[in-house]
Parts: sequence; structure tokens; C-alpha cells
Amino acid sequence: MGMTMTQKILAQAAGLPEVHAGQLIEANLDLVLGNDITSPVAIGEMDHLKDDRVFDKDKIALVMDHFIPNKDIKSAEHCKCVREFAIRHEISHYYDVGKMGIEHALLPEQGLVTAGDVVIGADSHTCTYGALGAFSTGVGSTDMAAGMASGKAWFKVPSALRFNLTGKLPKYVSGKDVILHIIGMIGVDGARYKSMEFVGDGVANLSMDDRFTICNMAIEAGGKNGIFPVDDKTLAYIGEHSGKPYQVYEADPDAVYDEEYTIDLSLLRPTVSFPHLPSNTKTIDKVGDIRIDQSVIGSCTNGRLSDLRAAAAIMKGRKVADHVRCIVIPATQQIYLDALREGLIETFIESGAVVSTPTCGPCLGGYMGILASKERCISTTNRNFVGRMGAVDSEIYLASPAVAAASALTGKISSPEEVEG
Repeated sequence: MGMTMTQKILAQAAGLPEVHAGQLIEANLDLVLGNDITSPVAIGEMDHLKDDRVFDKDKIALVMDHFIPNKDIKSAEHCKCVREFAIRHEISHYYDVGKMGIEHALLPEQGLVTAGDVVIGADSHTCTYGALGAFSTGVGSTDMAAGMASGKAWFKVPSALRFNLTGKLPKYVSGKDVILHIIGMIGVDGARYKSMEFVGDGVANLSMDDRFTICNMAIEAGGKNGIFPVDDKTLAYIGEHSGKPYQVYEADPDAVYDEEYTIDLSLLRPTVSFPHLPSNTKTIDKVGDIRIDQSVIGSCTNGRLSDLRAAAAIMKGRKVADHVRCIVIPATQQIYLDALREGLIETFIESGAVVSTPTCGPCLGGYMGILASKERCISTTNRNFVGRMGAVDSEIYLASPAVAAASALTGKISSPEEVEG
């Protein structure tokens, strides 16, 4: 019986000739990730060990991104805890104010993840790095602690779903629309503890940023991980960002999948996820008249340079609606700088938006855009659960940067075509 991409990566990491779905394995880790919320818990667990040394100071990344710059005393204490741990153990990849970014945009940008890697992170959207042909998945803080100490983690080998992508995305349709379409199709538990493998001739028509976005939201379908094959675009990205050695894995022709789906990218429309589940999706033509109070463009899902370009192209020379607060959050310092050099920041400010330092901010109801009672927000983030961004009776609508930008201008959920004519 053949193996999927994910199964081949896990077999290699476990030192086994083959693995099968449901098998329990212990795998060697190439990177362990934590942030300012989850790392303090893991550090507390390590303090209970007789030997609290880390397995490899070069294979741990600690990214201060959720409440950075610190919003209150508690968040400041959390960061102080992680900062002192990083200094004590001489962690090579520690990112704080001035050089930080949202972790799942920052790590690929810094070249810390490459094809064939096995990565765990104490954050559910660690599945983002499957865009590079890596196996990456979110874990709890206790597993993070064990990973930092031993360099190993236990996994149950996942079965897989195969998504055959064909065609090319139309104008104003992006990777965010692809993954919202898929989640709407299979549900928030449709890929529960499964690997979501994206293949087909349509993959070549997706940018790396599209792929990062798609893999980022695999967890919103319940997936253990999302993964793309390694092609010329992947190798070009790795060559530009990373000097690490990499290993390319391909699924066997006789690999077994629980389900297979075919999606013609050319038929997709801008898609919006309604409250209070990512699976509650409608295409833009079926949204209706929904007034918004806030638009957020950013996050680990859609805060990359191409996302800011897409939003700025729509907002240039136009004004944000009077009753709307538009918040733009570049995902990393480098993205912020690139956007500044391209004039995108100027476009946003002149349109009436505010531009933030890189931070997760409002995505998890942290800060930089908390919603009041009954307010509505259209957001390029990844979750719209009850109370996710503030008041329990507020509403979050998930969409692409293009739709979020257009909506900020009209004051209601709108198609970019509606704005640009």
C-alpha cells in the first residue's frame, strides 16, 4: 500500500520504512514553535523537569506576536518569562519588538521551515507551513515543552483527503476564497485529524501566498495538516528565503485517500464566511445587504505583501466609509517595510485606514480592534466563533483582502467589482 506525502515525511522522521494511517509513532522534530501566549505554559512545564535543557537551541523558535507590543501587565509578564527563557538557553530564533512578526508569516520568511521538515507549534495555525511541502501541525503547550526538551513528538499517523485543483482563479478570487469554499463544502469537521493534500494542474496557478493561506486554514476544517507538492514555485521560494537542506517527498501513485474532491478554480467566486462558523459560507452574489462597522486586513492568514497589494489596489484614490474603522496589519516588519517602499501604506492612510505594527491583535480578541456589542466586522482572519473578536453578540464575517477592502469603502459587504465598476 502506497503512502501520502505526509505519511512519507513522518516515516522518514520516525526512522521507519513505511507507516500507515492510525499508527502511533515517535518522530524527530526539525522545529518547535511557541508564542507569547503558549510558551509561558510550556516553560512552566519544563521547570518541572530535572534537566530543563533544550534539545537544540537552533531548532526552537519563540515569536512574541499575539499581544506585542504589550497591551497590559499580564502580557508584559508573559513576554518577560519567554524573553528570560530565550536568554537563559541562548535560543537562536527569538523574535521580539522590532524584529518580530506574526509567527506563521515570519518563520517561512526567515527560512526556518523548508520542504520535508517536521514542525510542531503551540498554535493551531502551525499547519501553514505545509505550503512548503513540510509536515507542520499545532500542539498543546505540554507537547511543546516535551518537544523543546527531547526534540521528539508522538503522532498518530493521519489518513488523508485529496483535493484535485484544476484551472485558474478568476480576477478578485484568491487562496482565501479557495479554502473558504472547501470548508463550506466539507464542514468544520470534514477533515478531522486528516491530512488535506492539494494536488492537480491548478496548483501551478496558485501563488505561494495562496498556498500559505489555504494550508493556514486547514485546521478550520478539522485537518491535522494541509500540504502542497513541491514544485518550481516552492523551490524558488525556498531558494530565496532559506539556506537549510530540504527533502522533497511525493505521494505514491497508489496512496490511499479517504475521499477525493475535484475543484475547478475558474468557477470559484469571492466567498464570505458568515457567523459563527468558517463553514457558513456564501458567494458574494448571495450575501445581501450587510452593513459593517469594521474591516480588518491582516493576520497570519492574509497579512502578506500580496494581500496588502490586493487591498491597496482597490482602496487607492478612494475613501473608507465614514462609519467604518479599517485596520491594516502587515504580518511582519519586512512586509511592513516593503509595503512602505511600494507606497501601499500611504494609500491606506490616505484612504482613511489605520496601519498597525505586526501583531495578531484583533484576530483572537487581543487588542487593536475589539468589537463592541452588536458590531459587525469583515475580516481576513481565520475564525469567526462567538466572541472571537470581542463582545459575544458581535459578528465576524471572514473574507479575502479584496472583499474586505471593498467593504471598507462601501460600508457593507461588497464585491471588488462593485467598487471598481
